[in-house]
Amino acid sequence: MSDTRNTGGSTSGATWRNNPSASASAQQAYDPWLQPELFRGVLTKRFFAFLIDLVILSIPIILAVIFVTLFGIVTLGLGWFLFWLISPFSVIWALLYYGMSLGGPNGATVGMRMMDIEMRTWTGERPYFILGAVHAVLYWVSVSFLTPLVLLVGLFNGRRRLLHDVVLGTVFINSNVQASVVQTTRV
Repeated sequence: MSDTRNTGGSTSGATWRNNPSASASAQQAYDPWLQPELFRGVLTKRFFAFLIDLVILSIPIILAVIFVTLFGIVTLGLGWFLFWLISPFSVIWALLYYGMSLGGPNGATVGMRMMDIEMRTWTGERPYFILGAVHAVLYWVSVSFLTPLVLLVGLFNGRRRLLHDVVLGTVFINSNVQASVVQTTRV
C-alpha cells in the first residue's frame, strides 16, 4: 500500500508525511532574519495578552463562586457541596476558551487580538481547536514542572518561541504586520 496522494488521477510520488515537492517557503513560513517585523515585541505583547486572558477566564469562575456561596446561604449550607464543581468547571472553561479562540478564524485569544498578535503553525497555517487546547495544557504543564524560568527560552531564539511553542510547532507573529505582508505580496 502506498502513501502517495491522489491528485486527480496522477500521483506525484510525494508522501503525505514528507512532500519533497513543497516549496521552501511552505516548509518554513516565517523567517526572523527575512521578516524581523513579524516578531518584534511579540514576547511583551504575549505577556500582556496573557494577563488580559486571565481576567477574562476568571470572570465566570468568580461568578460561579458567588453563585454557589449565595446558594449555600439560601439552602442553609447544603449548596456549598457544589464547590467541588468549581475546579473541573475552571479546567473545562479554560480548555474551551483557548481551543475555540486559538482554533477560531483569528487564531488568537481576546487578549492576543487586543495586542495584535496571532498564533500560526510552523508552516503558516491557522491553528485548530485541538492545537489551541493542547497549547494551553502544555503551557501550564511546562510552567508548573519546569518553573516559570522556562519562559526565558523565548529570549534566545529568533522567532521568540517558548518551549511549548517549539514542541507543538507553533509561532506567534504580529497580526498587523502579517496583514501588510499579505497586501504587499498581492500587489
